[in-house]
Order: sequence, then C-alpha cells, then structure tokens
Amino acid sequence: MPTIRELQTLKQLGRKIVGLVAWDYPMASIADRAGVDIVSVGDIPRVQLQDQAPQEINLDELLIVCKAVRRGVKRALVSVDLPAHEQNVDAALRLQKCGAEMVKLIGSADLVRSVVRAGVPVLAEFHGGKDDTPMLVDHARRLEDAGASLLDFRHSGPGAGEAVSRAVKIPVIGGPGAGPWLDGCYASFAQITPEELSAYVEDIRKARWPSTQ
Repeated sequence: MPTIRELQTLKQLGRKIVGLVAWDYPMASIADRAGVDIVSVGDIPRVQLQDQAPQEINLDELLIVCKAVRRGVKRALVSVDLPAHEQNVDAALRLQKCGAEMVKLIGSADLVRSVVRAGVPVLAEFHGGKDDTPMLVDHARRLEDAGASLLDFRHSGPGAGEAVSRAVKIPVIGGPGAGPWLDGCYASFAQITPEELSAYVEDIRKARWPSTQ
C-alpha cells in the first residue's frame, strides 16, 4: 500500500501518480487490482444511490460509500472528498474513522492547516483558468505551507500547471483539464471500461494523457 510519503517520493523520481474515482466495492476492487496509486471517492451524485435528487450526497451517505470503497481496496491509498457543504475538521475526522487515508477539500490555507493539525492528511483542490500564473503559484505554495500532502490542480493548462508543479515539493495531480505537465492524473471510473484500465495506468506512468481528460 503506497503511503503519502511514498507518493511524494514518486514526484522526486519523476514517476507519474495514477488515480481513479470509484464509488463502490466492485469499482474500488477493480481499480486497485489495475495498479492505481490512489482510489478517490468523490463527485458522487445522489443518482448513484438511486435517488433522483440532483444535489450532492451528504456526509452520512458518503460515510457508507467510503466504507464500501475501503473494503474493496487492498493496496492503493484511499482519498475521500469532503462534501462541499461540510468542509470542516469534524467531517474530516469522521471520514478518517471510516477508512479515508486522506481527505480532499476546497478551501483556504487556514482550513487545510486546521484539518492537518487534527491529524488528517489533505489533498487540497484549487482551479486554474481565472487567476494568472503568479497568483496560482502563490496559492499552491500557501496550501503546501499549510500542510497539504498533495494538490489537485483542476483546469491547470500547460503554462500554469508546469509552473505550479515546479514551485512546490509536493505532488500536483489533476482531473479535468490535466496533462503531462502535472505529477499525476486521475479519471472517473465511469469514463473507463475495465478493459482499458491497465492501458490507462500505463499511459499515465509514461506521461501519455488519455483522451478521457
């Protein structure tokens, strides 16, 4: 099972980190066997729980999903997104007790610092496309200084993405809008068939970003 320190070492070695978003036991088990480094629990619409309401699932529902994914993962690191309306220390601790080894949050450096001080590693998400590169680099450094273990830089672009990745010591990964200028990539299981998983892992390792991005 890769530790956060081992994932951070992959950046130093120039080896790409591979992640996959999974929402249940079968997805998590398949992703884990395919050799991904991170199984990410997030972006879960209520329809996944057979509820047609469009809003995001709440923390109690997410805890059930987290437990299912945790049971399906034997070697990868499990990261769980804090619900948008419950970005706080108590929610992070509850997810950790259910098997999350890292939580992802969108918030200030102060929030990252509070969660890390409580003993929960953080994958800190931020977005490109609006701010200029110096501002994004400064934001990434503040998140790193606050104790974030990894950064999720969405819609990075090659210019800002490479600048941010070079500016911090921790890995910078991305989902939507990611590319080989980052230290790693994650995709949704819904975008990839089981037959494509091994090829996906190999492509990211060799910095060949898939068309699913």
